[in-house]
Amino acid sequence: MPAEYPSGAIRALVVDDEPLARRNLTVLLRHDPDIGSIAECGSGAEAIEEIRRTRPDLVFLDVQMPECDGFDVLEMLGSDVAPTVVLVTAHDEYALRAFDAGALDYLLKPFDDARFQRALQRAKDKLAHYAERGSRAAERLVVRNAGQILFLSVSEIDWIEAANYYACLHVGNETHLLRRSLSDLERDLDSGKFCRIHRSIIVSLDRVRGLELKEDGEYEVVLNSKVRLRLSRRFRKDLQHRLGLG
Repeated sequence: MPAEYPSGAIRALVVDDEPLARRNLTVLLRHDPDIGSIAECGSGAEAIEEIRRTRPDLVFLDVQMPECDGFDVLEMLGSDVAPTVVLVTAHDEYALRAFDAGALDYLLKPFDDARFQRALQRAKDKLAHYAERGSRAAERLVVRNAGQILFLSVSEIDWIEAANYYACLHVGNETHLLRRSLSDLERDLDSGKFCRIHRSIIVSLDRVRGLELKEDGEYEVVLNSKVRLRLSRRFRKDLQHRLGLG
């Protein structure tokens, strides 16, 4: 039985630089009684501002837009990304990258009503899951591998990296694969204890030993285990703030 979400409660945002494409999606969304409001953006830069300001529940995001494309939007938003994002594009070569970026689904233009409805239902199911879970951060993760089930305490995790369709959890000398996107997993973790430092890396703040400036002007995050991880410029300010550096 599908999960339920309060009728008329979902705040949707449609992002596409083509007005006709935006209209097609908004018309489809208006037919669903669970959609309470629909906003539109015609550029990636506008979408970033709108998402940070209004915090929509669901975003249909075009991949190919001038200057700031859909992937740029997701990377620049970081942890501010909406709970559910469906990427929309006319090209199928971005599917793997879409999952790596944390997208829930991938609509390939032109799509029919049935395909759209499947994507929308997946989004509604995910939103219902988060509504039931509430704002409490996960304390443990369930890892399934080769017929075994491992209950992994979140406090044991040193760092996490994206690995195609999986998240690779680094725990001491061990690694565990979890079939979840990095962005999806990030929303379950305590933001006071974990921080995104790169599009494909999350670290436990308790494991950070320091930052080291390299010759090329970029920083590396050094962990207590002496592992060195690249710090993206996009996430540097947030990490420094979390570490009490201003």
